[in-house]
Amino acid sequence: MAVTPTYHPMAAALNMVGAMCVIGAIDIYVAVIAQTISLWQFLIMRLLLAAPIVLALSALGFGTLRPRRVGAVAFRSTLIATGMFCYFGALAFMPIAMALAGLFTSPIFVLLLTACVLRQRIGAWRIVAVAVGFVGILVVLGPSGGSLGWIAMLPVLGGILYASGVVATRALCDGESTLTLLLGIFVAQGLLGTVVLGVITLLDPQVGAGGMAFLTRGWIWPIGEAWPYLLVQVFGSVLGVGLLNRAYQLGEASHVAVFEYSIMIFGPFFGWLLLGQPVTWLQGAGIALIVLAGVIIAVRSRESAVKLPT
Repeated sequence: MAVTPTYHPMAAALNMVGAMCVIGAIDIYVAVIAQTISLWQFLIMRLLLAAPIVLALSALGFGTLRPRRVGAVAFRSTLIATGMFCYFGALAFMPIAMALAGLFTSPIFVLLLTACVLRQRIGAWRIVAVAVGFVGILVVLGPSGGSLGWIAMLPVLGGILYASGVVATRALCDGESTLTLLLGIFVAQGLLGTVVLGVITLLDPQVGAGGMAFLTRGWIWPIGEAWPYLLVQVFGSVLGVGLLNRAYQLGEASHVAVFEYSIMIFGPFFGWLLLGQPVTWLQGAGIALIVLAGVIIAVRSRESAVKLPT
């Protein structure tokens, strides 16, 4: 006899909003960290600081760390880790509102990949949502996107890679524990960061100016000025992802996913409050279009799931 899961919609919504508040508050400090160390050193140190926390959670009984399918977890982790490279790298060049708008195009690309790779029908409403989302991307990038050149596409590329990781999670990682998937991302980030940092050390390129230094610096030590922000970012990431995963455990996925877009409020708000990053009315309109596209996709996905035969 099948067991019907018990959902707690209000608790799930509160957990998701809490997760997005934490993540929106901590990610703005990547721009501060970028003034001292490189992206690659940042990712290596995230692994070194986060791994003991995840190991402790596993020891306390919150989940296993042993993957069922090592190759599938490694593939999924590499996709998401590379997507986060793009997002974190973009934060050194643009306000968090623009970077989040690019990253949160991921539901649009999840939909496209689901249709093209998994061969699932998506329907007229979700096709409209894709069009609305792409208009939102163009509006957010706007004239300022042209001045950034190829950097403007970094967060969008992050959204594509993150979406690919989501599809891989559904298709290849069913039954894996939350801690396994979480540690996999940190390990993939740390390993790829180590490879890139090794290449930078061998080639010894000229360190660029401004945000480009975040991508071209070698290993920096000591990093006294970056430590407080690095610790806040790492511990906040573990807390935020924990609340996010808890939200999906308590609520139905398509219902919970809508509240994930609250980060489009928290991120720009904390960017303005703590770092003085402005958000123009045009960018706000573009963000609203991307959020609208995500909500349409989530609602129509829920309705499609209800119509499926049991």
